[in-house]
Amino acid sequence: MEKNPIPNKKLVLVVIISLILLLAVFGAGVFVGFERRPAIEKVKNVVGKETGRPESVDFSLFWDVWSRIQEKYVDQKEIDPQKQVWGAISGMVKAIGDPHTVFLPPQDTKQFQEDLKGEFGGIGAELSIRKDVLTVITPLKNSPAEKAGLRSGDKIFKVDDKPTADLTLEASVRLIRGPKGTQVKLTILRDSDEIKEITITRDTIVIPTIETKELGDGIFYIHLMNFNESSTNAFRRAVLEFLNSENKKLAFDLRGNAGGFLSAAVDIASWFLPAGDVVAREKFADGSEDDYRSIGRRVLEDVPLVVLINQGSASASEILAGALRDNRGVKLIGEKSFGKGSVQELVNLKGGASLKVTIAKWLTPKGITIEGQGLEPDIKVEMKKEAVDAGKDPQLDKAIEVLRKL
Repeated sequence: MEKNPIPNKKLVLVVIISLILLLAVFGAGVFVGFERRPAIEKVKNVVGKETGRPESVDFSLFWDVWSRIQEKYVDQKEIDPQKQVWGAISGMVKAIGDPHTVFLPPQDTKQFQEDLKGEFGGIGAELSIRKDVLTVITPLKNSPAEKAGLRSGDKIFKVDDKPTADLTLEASVRLIRGPKGTQVKLTILRDSDEIKEITITRDTIVIPTIETKELGDGIFYIHLMNFNESSTNAFRRAVLEFLNSENKKLAFDLRGNAGGFLSAAVDIASWFLPAGDVVAREKFADGSEDDYRSIGRRVLEDVPLVVLINQGSASASEILAGALRDNRGVKLIGEKSFGKGSVQELVNLKGGASLKVTIAKWLTPKGITIEGQGLEPDIKVEMKKEAVDAGKDPQLDKAIEVLRKL
């Protein structure tokens, strides 16, 4: 008896249709999965894209933008992927909000290292970034900047015709520096309302160290202008000059001193403090601290003393002034200091780039934070324009007045 072939054909057809549907569903799943895969997996021709991904951070938006630029941007020949990477890193570092932590691409790193070595033409001013604005800490004594009328606290908005708003401190400094004898024009804001243009002729900068003189009434004056390699020996000579004079009291001027080496600040503090007294505290990210202590020369320990500060006093100056006030109760006279109290480390990266990163903050012996705060004077005396124009120094006058009573 012959079997009916029709049911077998139907069965084969059903199987074929089922397989087609199954393959279609699988293909759709693969496609959806491919499109929904992490954006980083879609990016082509990027080396090392899978490294260093914190589990708590979603980088998909970054890579999505990257891919869309590579795919859609009209001038494809103008795209430099390496510059995109450097720009992205710079933006990431800037987002921290610390003006002292910056990423330096290879060319900037090379320039930074060269600046540390030799002579350069400049204007002779210490600069910093304060509240995202390029700000003058202090013009150096007898420098082109001082002679041209630049002052502590001036905010620099343009260097020649280039705005400084989006520039790092290092980039701004490179614009201001240049060959000796050339000029640079700075557009500044002073006292919140006065906009000025100051043209300065660059020169080879010689950084002064110390000035001494007798003020009468048994008062000796020491003006320390920076903390560099020669500062400790210069201060030692000033101390010997004081001890060999008939003077018994000391006006110690740290105005316009933008800082320098911490070791110099500790050494100089040791002339005033017993061995073991804390000069500064260094606080790290994990909460740990290192203390820097006096080595105890203490020759000036019992000398009646006042310290002059202003908004040009920064970094090591603030450390020293804070140590003398916290340990000895020395009066600070003048204006609030700048507020630069952090420690940076230069980390070399591959490809010749580098990262200058803040690794610690300075505290005074009593735990007062210097960074962004500054030191408030015990006796506030403003240096008004009329006094400056008349060649007067009301802050030093007040220091002499206080010392006469000690």
